[in-house]
Amino acid sequence: MLKKHSKFLIPGIIVIGMVLRIPFTSIPPIISHIAKTQHVSVGQLGILTTIPLIAFAIFSSIAPKTAEKLGLERTFAVMLIVMVVGSWIRIINTPLLYIGTLLIGVGIAHMNVLLPSVIRLYFPNKVGPMTSTFTFSMMLATAVGAGLSAPIAEATHWHVFILLLTTVIGIAFLVWLPNVSFAAKHPQSLATTPTGVKRPTDAHVWRNRYAWLLLYFAGVQSAMFYILMAWGPTMAIQTGLSASVASVFAGINALIGLPFALTIPTIVARLSSVGRQWLVGVSSVVGIVGYLLLLVPNNHFGYWLSVNLLIGVSTSILFPYLMTTFSLKTTTPIQTAELSGMAQSGGYVIAALGPALFGYGYGWFHSWVPQIVVMIILFILMTIAIVLVEKQHKILS
Repeated sequence: MLKKHSKFLIPGIIVIGMVLRIPFTSIPPIISHIAKTQHVSVGQLGILTTIPLIAFAIFSSIAPKTAEKLGLERTFAVMLIVMVVGSWIRIINTPLLYIGTLLIGVGIAHMNVLLPSVIRLYFPNKVGPMTSTFTFSMMLATAVGAGLSAPIAEATHWHVFILLLTTVIGIAFLVWLPNVSFAAKHPQSLATTPTGVKRPTDAHVWRNRYAWLLLYFAGVQSAMFYILMAWGPTMAIQTGLSASVASVFAGINALIGLPFALTIPTIVARLSSVGRQWLVGVSSVVGIVGYLLLLVPNNHFGYWLSVNLLIGVSTSILFPYLMTTFSLKTTTPIQTAELSGMAQSGGYVIAALGPALFGYGYGWFHSWVPQIVVMIILFILMTIAIVLVEKQHKILS
């Protein structure tokens, strides 16, 4: 049975998708501007891209409990306020730059986990199209933010760009607010579990082996993306490419994801189990081929374009697939939240450790080869894990 919802719910989902990444993914291009005005080294600010991932890892598992206590709509409103405050205080001083980034991570961690639950609750027959809606808006905003941050900072000041981001988050809050009012007037539409139905203790997500396999998949496919983002330009520059040419690939990767964000969730929702096994299997192999190419680097633009296209296409398919799978492999919205919370909390631990260990390995071995070989092995295991998950109709039921 479809739940009644506010007419602002779909616009709210779109604007929330827009602020799920842009507050921190648009920062790397202006780190040098921030370092100069704050009188710190660029290296000291490198953690700004790691702090949100750490927050995702810590707070993702808490999100379902927060939603049970406050309700889905109110939780989103509270987290948007937290993000507005966190975004704004970043311009005050360096310590608050770190604290504000952490607050942004806390807010995004909750919304990352709970958006699939909102879709599972209000659009159970439109899981694919609605997941496409928020993943597309997320990736589009990410690409626009990455492209505009440096020009705006150079033309004005990085504070101006941060204030623009804060304004965007504030607008998202205002668009979402009517959903909170609607939920208060229609409390029956907020039930996150069927009335009178208890969650079975034997189906607890942390004791489910397939949930653990999904956690592993979530982490390794994220690591596949973040390692390339963190170290791809460095590896390209070491082969002789200029820094400006190497930076082009970050924009390419952002743009690659747009058509897949728009189409993959709908395709995944319509495919049979066997079809989904083929989709994730082939997509994973494409990414593995990209990492295999890294074992024989050269300084040709076409080579690095091929590497980025292969890995970019793979991760651009696997991420929307993952977000859709949280809804498809569960029966109720609270189960969706629990599975999403578990997989994303553990997954982002792997995602945060991946780039750090990859770089540390270079310092130890003075070569990228050992780390690349290890990652290829992990990717092969990831492919096996997700195929095993796809053989199950439901993980939680």
